[in-house]
Amino acid sequence: MKELILIRHAKSDWANESVKDIDRHLNDRGYADAYHLSQWYKSEFTLPDLMLSSPATRAINTAFIFARTFGIPESQVIVNGELYESTMKEYLKVISDLDKKFNRVMIFGHNPAITNLTNELNKDLLFENVPTCGIIKIGFSYDNWKEVADKKNGQLLLNKFPKSFK
Repeated sequence: MKELILIRHAKSDWANESVKDIDRHLNDRGYADAYHLSQWYKSEFTLPDLMLSSPATRAINTAFIFARTFGIPESQVIVNGELYESTMKEYLKVISDLDKKFNRVMIFGHNPAITNLTNELNKDLLFENVPTCGIIKIGFSYDNWKEVADKKNGQLLLNKFPKSFK
């Protein structure tokens, strides 16, 4: 059984328009949402075997908050350039290439790829939009990640968004 946990980066700061997209940090709400959801996730579920993040600062910030909450060193969050400004197909390629020794993989990324990937991999519920800091967990009855990417057909195990707590 494989579990894929998709997390859209938390809310980012648009106050300074001169900052490049890849360099935008989280805003106060983003930090609060990431902290709150990471605490909740840790209390409810088994922690991931592997954490991957887009190289965008806002995605890395979100991933590091989750890692710190989980007691995982930030150095163990793998930054993957293929997760920035990417399509769903590029995300599927990253997933397909994962080592089968990992059973629970958490990916921090961006829309529209996160929403499109969610809808492609599960047929239980279609999402119009996975919001910032939204968590999607999909389970697969396959032994390796190539099958996950090729066959898809996962079961939606969780969809939790910051507004669920308000």
